Amino acid sequence: MAALLGLALALVPISEGAFAQNQPATCSRDLFQNEGALRRQQTRLSAVANADQATQCRTWREHVGFLQSSRAVFATCQSGAQREQNVAMMDSELADYRALLSNRCGKR
Repeated sequence: MAALLGLALALVPISEGAFAQNQPATCSRDLFQNEGALRRQQTRLSAVANADQATQCRTWREHVGFLQSSRAVFATCQSGAQREQNVAMMDSELADYRALLSNRCGKR
């Protein structure tokens, strides 16, 4: 979870070149919005740390959806090592939250 904030702070502008020319025109905006959303998610997750299980499970499920969207932005709008790092971070977070949901929330 703390890794998300570190990831948000590690975002840098997209490099110029062929990759940038093939990106959707909205990538700069999408990456900027993604950074803010990562910070909001961190706050949201912290807020439910001591909540009842039903609230935590709902928040964690919503967070998985957010991570999937965030991963798609990184995969689409970044390139090279930065893309690999951020996509891998999202994949790791997704695996962690899916395991958490499976172990703690079942079919709730």
